[in-house]
Amino acid sequence: MTSKYTVSLEKIVNEFSLKVLNAPLPLSEIMISSNEINRPGLQMAGYYEFFDERRIQIIGKAEESFIKHFTPEKADQRIREFFSRKPSAVVVCRDLEFGEKYIEIAKECGIPLLQTAESTSAFSAALIAFLNLNLAPRITQHGVLVEVYGEGILLMGDSGVGKSETAIELVKRGHRLIADDAVEIRRVSDKSLVGTAPDNIRHFIELRGIGIINASRIFGAGAVKLTEKIDLIINIEQWDIQKQYDRIGLEQQTTEILGLKIPSLTIPVKPGRNLAVIIEVAAMNHRQKKLGYNAAEDLLKKLGMTDEDPSDTAVEAF
Repeated sequence: MTSKYTVSLEKIVNEFSLKVLNAPLPLSEIMISSNEINRPGLQMAGYYEFFDERRIQIIGKAEESFIKHFTPEKADQRIREFFSRKPSAVVVCRDLEFGEKYIEIAKECGIPLLQTAESTSAFSAALIAFLNLNLAPRITQHGVLVEVYGEGILLMGDSGVGKSETAIELVKRGHRLIADDAVEIRRVSDKSLVGTAPDNIRHFIELRGIGIINASRIFGAGAVKLTEKIDLIINIEQWDIQKQYDRIGLEQQTTEILGLKIPSLTIPVKPGRNLAVIIEVAAMNHRQKKLGYNAAEDLLKKLGMTDEDPSDTAVEAF
C-alpha cells in the first residue's frame, strides 16, 4: 500500500542502526512511501509481474542461498536485472557477505544498499511496525491524551472545561501525560489508534492563570510518555440539568476517529466532582470490561432483571 505520507531513509537507517553500503543520494532526500516490504525470491527467479518497486526489499539467507545455485555469470545477470527495476532500497540481513560485484551493480543502478546483523524475520517485523506508525493515516485532534493504569485515555471537550487541569492532577497521582491541547492521532492498524504530541509542543501544558509549564521538567521524565494507544475517549462537558446522563453503564457509546469506533463516555462536570478520580475509575472499569466483566450486567443479573429492558427500573432502584 502506498501512503500519502513519507519517511526518509535516513530515519530508517538511524532507527535500526543500518550499515550503508551504497547511497546514491543523501539519505535524507530518499523518501519511502510504502508501509509494505518484499523478499525478492520470485524476482531472483525472474518473475516480475506485480513487483512493486516502492517497497523496501529484504534479502536474507533464503535469497542468498538461491542466488548461489547459479553460475557467477548467471547470478550477476539476475542481480543486475533486479537492481535495474529501481527498488526504493535494498536491505541485506544477517550481515551476509554481499560481494563487491553486487555493490558495484547497486552503484551503477543508483540503488540504496543497506545491511543489518538482525535476522530476516526479526528485522522485517520491526520494520513493518515502524513503517505502519510513520506512514499511517493521521489527524490532529483538540484534546488531552494521558495514560491511566496502562489505558490510553483521550480527554475531549470544549476549551476551558478543565482537561489540562485534570491531566495535571492525574500526573501528580502517578499517571503519565502524552499530549496536551493537540493530539496527533494515527491509525496504525485496522483495530488501533496511537496518539502522540506534535514535536514542537511535546510535554508542554497550558494552565489558565499560570501559563505554560513543562511537565517533564516539573514532574520528572517518568511523568511523560511519547506515544500511547487510544483505548477510551472521555468527553467532558458542563453539567446540563436538562440532559439525561447514563447512570448504569449499559449503553455502549463509541466515537469514530479515522474510521475506527473507539469506546467512549460522556462525563458532566460541576463543582464538587473530582474528575481525576472519576477518570481513574473509568480506566479501571474499562479494563475490567476488556477482561470480560461488566459490573452493570452483573448487578442486573443479581437483581433478576436480565430478561427485560432494565434501564428505567434499575435507575429507580438507586
